[in-house]
Amino acid sequence: MDKKYKVQVVDLHKGYGNNEVLKGISLNVLPNEVVCVIGPSGSGKSTFLRCLNRLEETNSGHVYVDGYDIADKHTNIDLVRQNIGMVFQHFNLFPNMTVKQNITLAPTQLKKMTKEEADEAALKYLDVVGLKDKADVYPTTLSGGEKQRVAIARALAMKPDVMLFDEPTSALDPEMVGDVLEVMQTLAKQGMTMIVVTHEMGFAKRVADRVVFFHDGVIREQGTPEEIFDHPQHPDTKSFLDKVLNV
Repeated sequence: MDKKYKVQVVDLHKGYGNNEVLKGISLNVLPNEVVCVIGPSGSGKSTFLRCLNRLEETNSGHVYVDGYDIADKHTNIDLVRQNIGMVFQHFNLFPNMTVKQNITLAPTQLKKMTKEEADEAALKYLDVVGLKDKADVYPTTLSGGEKQRVAIARALAMKPDVMLFDEPTSALDPEMVGDVLEVMQTLAKQGMTMIVVTHEMGFAKRVADRVVFFHDGVIREQGTPEEIFDHPQHPDTKSFLDKVLNV
C-alpha cells in the first residue's frame, strides 16, 4: 500500500461461478481526487464499486482504503466502512423515520456522536444538500431527487474520507437529475475524494479529475476528461462514446 493514495486497488478479480466480472482491475485514487467510472452495462462498474467496501467479496487482489486492506478477511470491515460513504441508485431510506432520524441513526448507533451532535450534523448536511426545511418530514413526502439528496446527507453525516456513488441519478426523473449532480459538484469543489459510477457524461466532463473506462471487466483506458472524451485511444472507448454522445 502506497501511503500517498486514498484508495489503491491491486489486481482485483471477482467472479460468480464461471462468469468472471472483474478481470484484474488496478486503480489508484489520490486524496481529493474525483474519479468517474464509465462504460457499458455489464462491464463490471457497479461490482467494482461494491468491492470497495466489501459489499461484494473479492476472489483475489487487494483493495486498500486509508491503509486497510478491505479484501483481507481479517480486516474489521465495519470500522473501515465508517470512513466510506456510499450512495446507491435506490435511496434505502427508512420510511418510518423522519429525514433527520434517517441521518442521525448511524452516527448515534455507532457512538460516533451524541444525539445532540448528530442532530446538529444532520441539519448541517441537510443545508449542504438544500433540504434543511425537510428535516422533520417523512421520506414518503419527498420526490426522488430529494430522497437521493437526503441519502447523500446521510452519508456525509458519518464524515467519510471517501464517497462512493453508484449511478446515483439513474433511478430519477430527468428533471430531478440536475439537483443531485449539483450537490455532488459542490462536494467535489470542497475536496471530497469521490469515485462515481455514472452514465452522466456531461457531469463526468465537468467534474472528474480522471475518467476511467470499463469494458468487459477490465479498464480499457483512463485519463483526463479531455483525453477520454475528445481524444479516446482505444476502439472500445470510441465505440462506446459514439453511442452515448450521439443519441
